[in-house]
Formats: sequence, structure tokens, C-alpha cells
Amino acid sequence: MENKSSQYYIDLEKQYGAFNYEPIPAVLSKGFGIYVEDVYGKKYIDCLSAYSALNQGHCHPRIVKAMQEQAARLTLTSRAFYNDKLGLFEEYITNLLGYDRVLPMNSGVEACETAVKLCRKWAYLVKGIPQNQARIIFAKGNFWGRSIAAVSTSTDPSSYKDFGPFVPNFDLIPYNDLSALEQKLKEANIAGFMVEPIQGEAGVIVPDHGYLSNAAALCKKYGVLFIADEVQTGMGRTGKMLCCDHEDIKPDIVVLGKALSGGMMPVSAVLCNDEIMLTLKPGEHGSTFGGNPLACVVAIESLKVIVEEKLAENAMQMGEIFRAELRKLPSSKVSAIRGKGLLNAIDIIPFNGKTAKNVCLALKDNGLLAKQTHDHTIRFAPPLIISKEQVMEATRIIAYTLETIE
Repeated sequence: MENKSSQYYIDLEKQYGAFNYEPIPAVLSKGFGIYVEDVYGKKYIDCLSAYSALNQGHCHPRIVKAMQEQAARLTLTSRAFYNDKLGLFEEYITNLLGYDRVLPMNSGVEACETAVKLCRKWAYLVKGIPQNQARIIFAKGNFWGRSIAAVSTSTDPSSYKDFGPFVPNFDLIPYNDLSALEQKLKEANIAGFMVEPIQGEAGVIVPDHGYLSNAAALCKKYGVLFIADEVQTGMGRTGKMLCCDHEDIKPDIVVLGKALSGGMMPVSAVLCNDEIMLTLKPGEHGSTFGGNPLACVVAIESLKVIVEEKLAENAMQMGEIFRAELRKLPSSKVSAIRGKGLLNAIDIIPFNGKTAKNVCLALKDNGLLAKQTHDHTIRFAPPLIISKEQVMEATRIIAYTLETIE
């Protein structure tokens, strides 16, 4: 087959696709480990990992093998029938994370919506809140997808503008503000508080240590469910299996996605104990693809890779080195460095008309892929399999790019 130029593929998307994304102009055709290649064969370090969906790296051979073997046997039954893989996945992940039950879905936003539905169901059947009066608290700056429910909690105009009317009974409070949380918890009919342990899309906003554990304690005090959106922060990304593990807390509901499949396919999950999960009865929630045998096999192997290859531990160690190197960047161009494990970000000070997007374009030219969030922040989240040598290679490219960009 004739090799096409990158512009050929870009033009196809522009002609036939929607304009709901603005990608960095690198047309990728191959991935292996922490690296990807474009259609010309140029190699890049992937410092985005598909927004942390590729914690295990591109095309991890164990996950590929598991997927190929199951794909040749059985991919989908729907939940109209049992299959021989779902129970195995449910047993593995609940034992691993210490919950009674799991409800598998596909995308992260589906799982977050599932958590919201479970919270409301629990509010009416267990807590005794009057029908249709349950309220759920979210932190300003949150991002959990782009469904109508998700954008109903957003404070970013690019997410919610022109998409109303919005879902009612969602309350917003400042992130990392315990007094604001407690004030809201005192109000009537509060059912839950859903929060990202680190706000990824907002710019890798890391709360004060103790915020999560104190927030969970406040929720318990007021009889409210503490829901952790670990879609981006979970699966070893921040140096622990779950980011909440840094403060030794167990959320009432935890939401997982992205790296749960090693980047192979959409797989997400909601975990909680019987008091919450068993409020759901047949026909009240579901998904055609959720819990399909292919997804279950892939998810088990993806989790085993994280555990057996000690990727959370590696993320902790490599993250320290990564941030130590980022701290050497010029203060004239970088105003802040934030992160935990291998979820990190820098804030760019605009210079000579250059913004974070310009820096990302220059990084691409120098062999590293990253993506800006908002105007001034660049997130760096390489696969958790990255070595010290590769961390040094990546940070050298970042330093060189900021030194030479004009």
C-alpha cells in the first residue's frame, strides 16, 4: 500500500469528521512501550499516554496476547446471558481493591454517570431522602466527561456553553476547601460528594495533603457518600494503585476507567459495597458492551501487569526524578510545577507571544508528544513503564525546547 503523507490523513479528518478536537499535527501509526511513530517513521516519546489510558505502555505484549486469544473465541454476549469471563474479572478486581461488588461499563463518563445513579438510588432507598430531591456535590474545575450530566457540573464554558438546559440538583463548591464542603454538607438532601483526587483536566491541581481524608471523614459524619473519580488518577498513575491510597482512605464508591484496559478498548468500572450496589435491581441500569468477555480478559491482564510489574512503585520513583528535572527549567518561562507520581504539569509564562500550545508544537518537532490544557498548562503523563534513562531523555527534550523556542 502506498504511504500517504500526514497531511492526507489530516485532510480526511477535516473533510469528513467533526471539529470537536484540535489535535497536535502528528499522525501516529505505531506504538511500542513509551514510544509512538508517525506515518513517516519518526519516533516520539508519548508524554500524554492517551490521558493516562496507556499506563502499561503502548501494545503491552501480555495484554495484546490476552486480547488476541479472547477475540478469537468470544467477544460479546450482552448481559442477556452469562459468559465465562465476567465473574472472573469481578472476583479479581473486587479482591484487589477491597470492595464487595463491581459494575462494569465502557467509558469513564459512563462509569461516572453510573456512580451518580447509584448515589441517587442509595439516597432514596437507604438514606430516605424524598424522591427527586437528592443533591450531589461536585468541586469547581472538575472534569468527568462531556455527557449532559457531566457538563451540568462543569465550570468551563467550552464544556457547557450552548448545551443547556442542565441536570438539576448538582451543587458546586471550591476544590480543596473543607469549610465550603462542610457548609454544603449541612444542607438538606445531600446524597454524595464526587471528586477527583487530583484534578487532571483542570491542570493537574493537587489538593493539600489531608484534603481527601478529611473530606471523606466529613462525608461520613453527615451520612453522605464519598465518591472518588479515579478514572485518570487510578491504576498506578500517581504512585499508588489508587490516588486515594496516599491518604489511606476507602471511598464509598470508586470510579475507574482509562488504563483499566491498558489502552486497548473502552473498559470502566464502578466499585462499592453491598449497601450501595444492591439497591440496583434488574433492568434499572445496564450496557450492551459493559462486562463483555473481551473487556473482562483485557482488564484482568491490564491489572495484573500493573501489580506484577510494580508500575505504581515505578511511577512513584520516576515521578520524583521527573519533577526534580522539571524544577531546573527556567523560571522566566515556567511559573509552576505540580504533580504526584507520573501525573505532572508545568505552567508556561507567555513569552514572545508563545503559549503552552506553541511549546507543545515545538516539543513535537523535538520528538516528544504532550498536550496543553487550557492556555498555559502542559500535562506530562508518560506510560508507567518508563525508565530513569527515558525520564532523562524526556526532560532533556523539554529543557532543550524551552531553551531554544523563540
